[in-house]
Amino acid sequence: MDCKNCHTSISESADYCYNCGGKVILNRLTMRNLFEHFSATFFNYDNQLLRTFIHLITKSWEVIDSYVTGTRKKYISPLSFFAISLTLSGIYLFLVKKYFMGFYKMSQFGGSGVSEKVGNDIVNISLEYYSLTYFLLIPGLALVSRIVFYNKKYNYTEHIVMFFYTMSLLSVLSSILSILILFIHPESMMLLVVLLYVIYFIYQSYLYKKLFSLTAIQLFLKTLLFLPIFFLGYIILSIVLIGLMLAFGMVNLQDFAPPS
Repeated sequence: MDCKNCHTSISESADYCYNCGGKVILNRLTMRNLFEHFSATFFNYDNQLLRTFIHLITKSWEVIDSYVTGTRKKYISPLSFFAISLTLSGIYLFLVKKYFMGFYKMSQFGGSGVSEKVGNDIVNISLEYYSLTYFLLIPGLALVSRIVFYNKKYNYTEHIVMFFYTMSLLSVLSSILSILILFIHPESMMLLVVLLYVIYFIYQSYLYKKLFSLTAIQLFLKTLLFLPIFFLGYIILSIVLIGLMLAFGMVNLQDFAPPS
């Protein structure tokens, strides 16, 4: 018989194709074997996705260094992991827009008057273009990372790979936890967001320490340099966002005037 994937002639008793490695499937799809395939793909410890997820939490430096140095079969690729994170965040954003948008209004955080309107517009746009913003943020963070944590071992593209992994992990965890919080106690959402970003900051700092063999003092000094550069970029991005909102008529200058 022929392999259904690469059409190479193989033995009738073969379980896998010797040419492409594809598993020989003879039975028709049933709910049982579909569930077995799903479980083996996503919940078996030996599969790439689950191994990548667990190791990014427990030993992230190994995942990133392995991929950068050429080990491509052990872990899922950063772009594939990024695509999975976008899928989960898409489910989360759908639930927010459909059922929980009230918890993202500025009035929930003490806003009032005109500033509340502008804040709500920014929240709406942020949710609408979350995936694009998320994608564009990674090369920006990688550039700052490359400058501050300069190391000949890692070039700019490899810093991008690092953030594809770590930002995707943050997105996966935040999407799962946020969905749970929305159904259990949605009033705690902002607390969860703040907590996740604090944990991510500590996580990323520890990753730098392990990847580049930094001492505690070196890490502290480089972090002091990283933060102002990051916040400067954040301010510039905010100004650009407000400029685009003004240009496309989403808000006007009167919206920014203090309430009388």
